[in-house]
Amino acid sequence: MRTFLLAAAALVAAVPAFAADIDDKVTAALADESRPEAHRERDRNRKPLETLNFFGLKDDMRVLELIPGGGWYTRVLAPVLADNGKLYVALGAGRLKDGLLTEPGFEGVTVIDDEANMRRESGSRYYTMDSVALDVEDIDMVLTFRNVHNFDATGRAGMHGAAFDALKSGGVYGVVDHTKRHMESETPENRRRVDPVQAIKEIEAAGFEFVDYSTLHYRADDELEYEVGRKSVTGNTDRFTLLFRKP
Repeated sequence: MRTFLLAAAALVAAVPAFAADIDDKVTAALADESRPEAHRERDRNRKPLETLNFFGLKDDMRVLELIPGGGWYTRVLAPVLADNGKLYVALGAGRLKDGLLTEPGFEGVTVIDDEANMRRESGSRYYTMDSVALDVEDIDMVLTFRNVHNFDATGRAGMHGAAFDALKSGGVYGVVDHTKRHMESETPENRRRVDPVQAIKEIEAAGFEFVDYSTLHYRADDELEYEVGRKSVTGNTDRFTLLFRKP
């Protein structure tokens, strides 16, 4: 019994130490002097440390970021994973390949399928994407931040399917996006918002199990009425934060 209790105590003691190590690495990445001031200004709103902790990031993971845009999260993830893990970016990552990833400290990031088949059909308000077979597997974690809202149903299915195929069994998929009022009809004002219930159903349809949600990005003063780019809303949108697992 004494041996069991000692082992249990050691395990409990190890958890805060590990979490602190991850916190230290993320905090150091956020404080790096190479980060643009425009990125720093969004830290308070985007809560990257809390968000990555919710998703369960560890520094030895193989992580895939889908549609990384200008690299806001890439600048945080890359240094955290540099020593013990690996970061991949995919789908529309050409901008990073020719920009951020040429800078010192980002040599270890691998670009996959930077010529993705994302496109906007004539007359459509949304992008679409066919099924994509990314040349990577056994990934521990796939993340995508504020991208789902840009795609139609086919494109969303392509994105979620690519995440599912890339992950190992037990791997997790983290999604953050702007909240749309549940079951609200489409209007010019809610185009760049997503019904979280619909998102859960679509991601489950791709094969995922729903694990948890977080209220980290809940905003009581966002009436879910206006387009996210409006000056009265931008930077303060209500966003859902969802975690899924591949069985």
